[in-house]
Amino acid sequence: MHIHVVKQGETLWQIATMYDTDINQVVLANALEDPSQLLVGEALIIPERNREYVVQAGDTLNQIAQTHGITVEQLVEANHISNPDFIYIGDVLYLPQFNHEVQVGETIWSLATRYGLTSEDIIQANQLINPALIYPGDILTVPRKQRPTIEVNAYTTRTGAQGSDEVRALGRHFTYLSPFSYSINQDGTITALNDDPVLEAAYQTNTAPLLVLTNFSEGRFNSDIAATLLRDANLQETLIANLLETITDKGYQGINIDFEYVYPEDRENYNNFLRRMVARLRPQGLLVTTALAPKESADQSGLLYEAHDYEAQGEIVDFVIIMTYEWGWAGGSPLAIAPINKVRDVLDYATTVIPPAKIMLGVPLYGRDWKVPWIEGTVARTVSPFEAIQLAKAHQVEIQYNDTFQSPFFNYTDASGQQHEVWFENARSVQAKYDTVKDYGLRGVSYWVLGSPFPQNWPVLQNNFQPQKH
Repeated sequence: MHIHVVKQGETLWQIATMYDTDINQVVLANALEDPSQLLVGEALIIPERNREYVVQAGDTLNQIAQTHGITVEQLVEANHISNPDFIYIGDVLYLPQFNHEVQVGETIWSLATRYGLTSEDIIQANQLINPALIYPGDILTVPRKQRPTIEVNAYTTRTGAQGSDEVRALGRHFTYLSPFSYSINQDGTITALNDDPVLEAAYQTNTAPLLVLTNFSEGRFNSDIAATLLRDANLQETLIANLLETITDKGYQGINIDFEYVYPEDRENYNNFLRRMVARLRPQGLLVTTALAPKESADQSGLLYEAHDYEAQGEIVDFVIIMTYEWGWAGGSPLAIAPINKVRDVLDYATTVIPPAKIMLGVPLYGRDWKVPWIEGTVARTVSPFEAIQLAKAHQVEIQYNDTFQSPFFNYTDASGQQHEVWFENARSVQAKYDTVKDYGLRGVSYWVLGSPFPQNWPVLQNNFQPQKH
């Protein structure tokens, strides 16, 4: 798969021809509503012929497999498809192997070098007795290069029918699903959550659900509710008993604790609560994980950061999710949501005190639209990456790209004359994040949040990694 940035005067036909691919495959992979309308600076994912296939109307898995000379079982295994009868239009399938016709002068070694494989990979795939004896016109099976395996978590706030449909469509990419959220009450009980529809979808896609526990109350994270719990060991025991009952009843595989704006004086209380949680849940085979604010140093000041003890939590829990987003927050001035230079500053610190194999990198699936000049007290509108592109096309403005932040943005003027600045995610920006996961050797990625259409993300993820399924 390639990522192509549209240049002035280019048409989709020219781009598809340049990459020797089918134009309809490009249209489907990028969910292009009007293929004749491209923007300068727009990033397109280009499926490679015989390496990826984008599902079209009327396709069956059996037809796709036959066309590409592979078995349905190979397609199912390579793409973590839980039900071969259900595939989705626009879904980009990873083809685990393809055929190559030997040309004059080619050798097993030259083919291995060309495709980033070892000679042994090709020899084994074709069961060659004498690798030196290949001839022009021979058809060889070329296996795809092995992708690194990572874990993938996705938060969702849509727990009803819409959310379950989305999980069924995307769940093959997930290791964990985290419905947001159960909140703690003052008496150690937890709030209710109608999560049955998304949990059923998680089970159907072999995705492990994690119960998200927060100190969220009346639309905000409540420091006092967290303090009441963290300063009372008996209350914690009551809470854990209630959690275990819900986890057992619902079939959760563990817990993700997202306590935010915890008072600094409760830092060690929070650590001890996590130790108590691990002592009760881990013997039952349940995971204990946390969400952490994006700190750049151990002594970073601020209510959001001070009680989050990176070193202690990295030692206590199974893994942490670092919320590396919201630099461009709704109540602030225009900025990239997750500028890669700031993300890397956080990781430079985090990886000194937490094993990289315990770190999940937070990745945003959204953007924001600010009115500019920005006035303090105004709130930006949240937009999906798909909506951002449609907005730019409606106003016929060029997509720009900030190389320092590794993030796309654009400016437009609405019908009333109000100017706007939009920062969002695209194929280029998420590729920069996946490169960062590789550079730091991290456990994986965690998405905030489903329900924000971003069709390009999933094939880019798939092109880089094999998601772990437990």
